[in-house]
Amino acid sequence: MTFTPHPFARFIAILGRGRNLSRALNEEEAEEAMTMILAGEVLPEQLGAFLMLLRMKEEGPSELAGFVRAARKTLPAPEPDLVDVDWSSYAGKKRQLPWFLLAALCLAQSGRTVFMHGFDGHTAGRLYTGEVLAALGLPVASDFAATQRQLRQNRFAYMDLASISPPLARMMGFKPILGLRSPIHTLARMINPFAAPCLLQGIFHPNYMSTHRDAALLLGERNMVVFRGEGGEIERRPGKPCETLGVAQGVAFEERWPPLMEEPRQLPDESMDVSRLLAVWRGESRDAYAEAAVTGTLAIALRAMGLASDQLMAQSGAEKLWRSRDPGRLIAA
Repeated sequence: MTFTPHPFARFIAILGRGRNLSRALNEEEAEEAMTMILAGEVLPEQLGAFLMLLRMKEEGPSELAGFVRAARKTLPAPEPDLVDVDWSSYAGKKRQLPWFLLAALCLAQSGRTVFMHGFDGHTAGRLYTGEVLAALGLPVASDFAATQRQLRQNRFAYMDLASISPPLARMMGFKPILGLRSPIHTLARMINPFAAPCLLQGIFHPNYMSTHRDAALLLGERNMVVFRGEGGEIERRPGKPCETLGVAQGVAFEERWPPLMEEPRQLPDESMDVSRLLAVWRGESRDAYAEAAVTGTLAIALRAMGLASDQLMAQSGAEKLWRSRDPGRLIAA
């Protein structure tokens, strides 16, 4: 009896032929493979094998770029010039509150439109952006139409990956089943659904910084920055130097930001009380660490967006935005 190989089998073979014969997928192969996956043309056994083979070797820039191209083809055509910055939020927080949310909201209040996306609950014991926004009384968009309305009205919107791409969200949910993160965790950060001219990326493992930056170059992104943020989110750790990689006007760069505080280590927040975010925003509570995390994160965002020519200008501009925020409301409307 002759068996005809499944069309997807060749991609598994490329990755899994062994130490001497296996290789990375090129960009075209990666795009074709992810296109088949998102179209539901792959068997469950194949998908698990594919994701874990990639996990073993770690996805490379060409693979990531191909995956992103495939994912973007499944999304609605973005409205031109709707979003200024794409802010991914997939890690969740467990040691510190998500102070980066105040940075994003401050940026939105200043007149820049921020689209944030993430995926709640894929790792136990973490505080995720969607649930924090709900606790703060801010809406979570349920679809692209609602997101566009919120972006126009408030200059800020958050959308869960499950509403952006159900197939990607389903695969993101494999972590408890497979026991490991998969390349979907890297891919989701890069999808930029509204074609924002600037992407912000936060990672936990430093070796992924160059993967994100080099994939952005392959995708033709003009402006992006990636750094190791607190808990893997886009949040500056004030007591430590911050190494960033990125793309500015299509050209790769590296930049090192000095610490903002003398204290190199911040103790974990035992309570993770979300109400403290509001207290700091309203000026009812002063927290040197929180304010440094907010303004330091804002400074990197301003620099990535081309709104500051150097680090001093970026930090000064960030502190000015923080001082000039409206403490009586969180969103721009």
